[in-house]
Amino acid sequence: METENKKILLVEDDPNFGTVLKDYLAMNDYEVTHAKNGMEGFEKFKKDDFDLCILDVMMPYKDGFTLAKEIREKNEDIPIIFLTAKAMKEDVLKGYKVGADDYLNKPFDSEVLLMKIKAIIQRKATDSIADSKQFEFEIGNFHLNSKLRFLTYNDGDPIKLSPKENELLRLLALHKNDLMPRELALTKIWRDDNYFTSRSMDVYIAKLRKYLGKDDGVEIINIHGEGFRLVVKDEVDN
Repeated sequence: METENKKILLVEDDPNFGTVLKDYLAMNDYEVTHAKNGMEGFEKFKKDDFDLCILDVMMPYKDGFTLAKEIREKNEDIPIIFLTAKAMKEDVLKGYKVGADDYLNKPFDSEVLLMKIKAIIQRKATDSIADSKQFEFEIGNFHLNSKLRFLTYNDGDPIKLSPKENELLRLLALHKNDLMPRELALTKIWRDDNYFTSRSMDVYIAKLRKYLGKDDGVEIINIHGEGFRLVVKDEVDN
C-alpha cells in the first residue's frame, strides 16, 4: 500500500517523544501534523483532512478519549490509534468503546506502530472500494452489469451469473489489475473467513475463469497467500 501523501494527525503532549515519532513517520513517507494537547489537536483536525489519528491518552486540557469522541462526531470512519503509558484493562476497554482501531502501550516498538498504521489504512481503503456503488464494468471484451448479474462477451447473449459469482466478479472488477485480498471477499460475500469458505471461493474463482476464458487478454491470477488479481493485459501493457 502506498504511504505517500497519507496524512496523520499525531496528538502527543511529550515534546521530545512527539518530535521523534513525527520524524520517524515522516521518514516513512507519511505527512504528519503534530499537536501538543487535545485542544490543539481538535483545532488542527477541523482544519485539514487526515487519513489516521494517533492520540496520546493522558494529556492536559483534553484527554485522548474526549478528543476521540469529538473526532468521531465529525468523522465516523477515520482510524484512531491510542498511545498510553497505562496498561490498565479499563483504559483499553474505554478506548475501544469510543471507537479506537488499535491500542499501543508505551514504550512500544516503532516498527510495530508502522505495521499497524499500514494495516489499518489498507483495510479502510479496501472496505471503501468494496462499498462502492459502481455496478457496470468493462473487463477486456466483457461487459458486467452486476445489478442484472449479466456478463456479456462482445455483443453476444449475456450469461446470467449466480449471486456469489456476480459479487465475486464485481469485487475483482473493482480491484482490476490490483490485488483483491482473499479475506476481503470472504468477509464481504461469505461473511466468514475459514477453511470451508476459502475452498468454496476457490470453486467460484474456477467458474469465473471458465467464463472469462473466451478472452485471451483477461486472466484471474492467484497471488499466493494474499488473494487474486483480475488482469486485463491491454490495460496493463498501456
